[in-house]
Amino acid sequence: MTIPNLITILRFCLVPLAVLCITSGAWGWAFVAFLVAGISDGVDGFIAKRFDMRSELGAVLDPLADKALLVSIFVTLGIVGVVPAWLVILAVFRDFMIIGAVLVSWVMSQPVQIAPLMLSKLNTAVQIAFVALVLFAKGTGWPFPFLIEVGSILVTLLTIASAAAYLRQWLNHMAG
Repeated sequence: MTIPNLITILRFCLVPLAVLCITSGAWGWAFVAFLVAGISDGVDGFIAKRFDMRSELGAVLDPLADKALLVSIFVTLGIVGVVPAWLVILAVFRDFMIIGAVLVSWVMSQPVQIAPLMLSKLNTAVQIAFVALVLFAKGTGWPFPFLIEVGSILVTLLTIASAAAYLRQWLNHMAG
């Protein structure tokens, strides 16, 4: 167990705390929990690379912690009515589509190489920024309607583009 892996496990533990804060209306604390999770993601990556503490476990846990946090917060924001349900469904469906494609490939003895596309990294960054903006807006009482609208559009476009890119890549893999 490496220090970066322990930090990643801490990030997993922040997920229920952030969800609880959102559902109880403690928006400032939800933002803080999300911010700490984001900082911990950068710190564990830095430590893993700088001190050569990369591990196979960390390579699996780190993206899982990121997805657990983002999906949980998106779903919770949808449930409390802060983010439109259609946007939540779109974001979550993309992740389930990717997981489903990997599982189908594995079951069909055609395992697919799991490597994030640059478009996917951009999508994740925009989703993180969008969630941070929504939580900050709710926590401070400053609504930022224009920025939230623009963020919703960017998340939508990038999520669709990323899903299409992964689907195309997977279909080419399965046909090849």
